Amino acid sequence: MTWREYHDATKHTRESLSRSRHFLDWANMPNPFRHYEGVPVLDLPGEPPGLSDGPAFLSALLFYSAAISATKQVPSTGYRYALRVNPSSGNLHPTEFHFATLGLRAWPDGLYHYRPSSHMAEQRARGNFGGPITFFLTSIAWREAWKYQDRAYRYCLLDMGHAWQALALSARAIGCESFATGHFADAEIARLLGTHEDEWPMLIVTLKGDSIPVRDPDAGETEWFGGHANALSEQQVPYPLIREIHASTSLLRELAPAQAFTRSGETRHFRDVARTRRSALDFAGGTKSMSPAQLSAILDFASEPLAADFAGARFIQLYLYVHRVDGLQPGVYRHGPDGLKSIEAGDQRVIAAGLSLRQDLAGNACVAFSMIADLDRAAALHGDRGYRYAHFEAGAIGHRLYLAAEAHGLRATGIGAFFDDEVHRYLNLTSGERQVVYHFAIGYPVADRRLNA
Repeated sequence: MTWREYHDATKHTRESLSRSRHFLDWANMPNPFRHYEGVPVLDLPGEPPGLSDGPAFLSALLFYSAAISATKQVPSTGYRYALRVNPSSGNLHPTEFHFATLGLRAWPDGLYHYRPSSHMAEQRARGNFGGPITFFLTSIAWREAWKYQDRAYRYCLLDMGHAWQALALSARAIGCESFATGHFADAEIARLLGTHEDEWPMLIVTLKGDSIPVRDPDAGETEWFGGHANALSEQQVPYPLIREIHASTSLLRELAPAQAFTRSGETRHFRDVARTRRSALDFAGGTKSMSPAQLSAILDFASEPLAADFAGARFIQLYLYVHRVDGLQPGVYRHGPDGLKSIEAGDQRVIAAGLSLRQDLAGNACVAFSMIADLDRAAALHGDRGYRYAHFEAGAIGHRLYLAAEAHGLRATGIGAFFDDEVHRYLNLTSGERQVVYHFAIGYPVADRRLNA
């Protein structure tokens, strides 16, 4: 299977939605938390007090990139569920955080899995697995497929981009640079991590910086604890299309790294922004608008270079459906190095909502986005593997939109469901290589009474 065959097969159309008989089997809903049971579990400080030693450093890093940040409660049943710092399609969280440490002060060298349900680290092995800190981000497609079926692989890739940027920006805020590697032999990394068969490696993120509290590495042989992965559901429904596209985008060997960009520095007030980020339930329509300064700052942050071995070429183009921005006429705009270029004038609220699978929030927002990927170019540079990279980039941009909106008094929501080809026709994307991969919306949120901070 090629990326194009999978992408075409998982497009939303009005006909495909009307034919669907899929229902949510709540009794078989996947557990949002993976545990590797039967291994040593190490505590991380609850509210990171500083960066004096390894536990405090790791706690701060994960507290602002992967931890639980709030809960919501269903009024009718009293059921309470967790929200995390990193957003996820349907709040289903397919991404798992594994990490290796070497020579980290007051912390044993080894391989770990992060347990967000209790903000602890499961030690799966002792020894030299690289470091001082290397993260291995994996994805469990079943968590998304339970709800989204074959299209779920797209959401896993977008969520991976969000998780990558959550980690990279958390590292940057505490004085570290990070670099993401997508070129690796999938099976080799899976063997290194000893992950369950339903969990697939997607990205490797290495950290470096003077703020990392280091010591001399431990001596001694590697000791493998392993652990038993908990079952997420009584039954995992197979989706052959997802396994086929994952196999098609997998590598049997490492490739030569592509050109990449790096950037360092700190994000102002990052802690507050990261911990209070939420996905808006809906947006307040009416007359309240964004300022040009807000929009400019958000676009600038979203457009910063990404540090990865596949980021030498950018694959995502932003199209904006402007509804309410002071001084900017309603219409469709394309964002590029020279700023915004008008594509279509006029009120876009109804069309933005309609294209986003009739979701009103895309029309109630101040501005909505279509992220258009040059998938042919990605495939020309990286083969079918490029399909992953284009979605990682879209997810990374989405996470930056989330945080920038939050920092400027707004809120955002990622929208993974849209009528693919209707978007292409409306934006006059006549060539088949440019495809919509993500929608987004930013505005002033309505109150969500289910939320417990």
